Amino acid sequence: MSVVRQEAHRTGRIGWLRAAVLGANDGIVSTASLVVGVAAASAARGDVLIAGVAGLVAGAMSMAAGEYVSVSSQADTEQAELARERQELATDGDYELAELTAIYVARGLEPALARQVAEQLTAHNALETHAREELGISEVMSARPVQAALASAASFAVGAAMPLLTVFLAPETALVPAVIATSLVFLALLGYLSAWIGGSSTLKASLRVTFWGALAMAATAVVGSLFGTTVA
Repeated sequence: MSVVRQEAHRTGRIGWLRAAVLGANDGIVSTASLVVGVAAASAARGDVLIAGVAGLVAGAMSMAAGEYVSVSSQADTEQAELARERQELATDGDYELAELTAIYVARGLEPALARQVAEQLTAHNALETHAREELGISEVMSARPVQAALASAASFAVGAAMPLLTVFLAPETALVPAVIATSLVFLALLGYLSAWIGGSSTLKASLRVTFWGALAMAATAVVGSLFGTTVA
């Protein structure tokens, strides 16, 4: 008797990985950009740290709230679609069976075989089958608002802590270049790690997040320098 080997796939990581990468990336970029802009305006280290900590707290809460609301909206839509499908299965099962058969025919099965497959899967779990085949909703890919909110908030805080640690340790006369350099390294590592976990190109991911992070920090550095010059 042959044993079916269970393959490990990365699709189950998509929900929390997307939220975690987004949170960490935003934490590094927004906090580093904030402290670079403030430091470029000739602010003291203490003022830069206060601005950075405020940005960390506000950003983490904003990420959590935003992710929860966004993913909750997705979850509400999924539940509404499932309720509609459940009603259609109860009131017009023959049509739903024909619809499922047509889906399998379109994927390449012979009509007779497609009908047999549709009947067997409907008998096993009609709603789950239609959710997966007709609506594209599965247990692996379904929306999880609380998970997304917690992953985003925690990863934002971790990401934001990186440039703040640099501000605390670096010489006050070299805050701007130190924060920019270390933040770009952190972003490159984040891109590499997220791509490695997701099984995609590590180089492409690292270059992508580093480029946009550098652009954001450069923009805020210019604004901070202009503001500092104007005040002086």
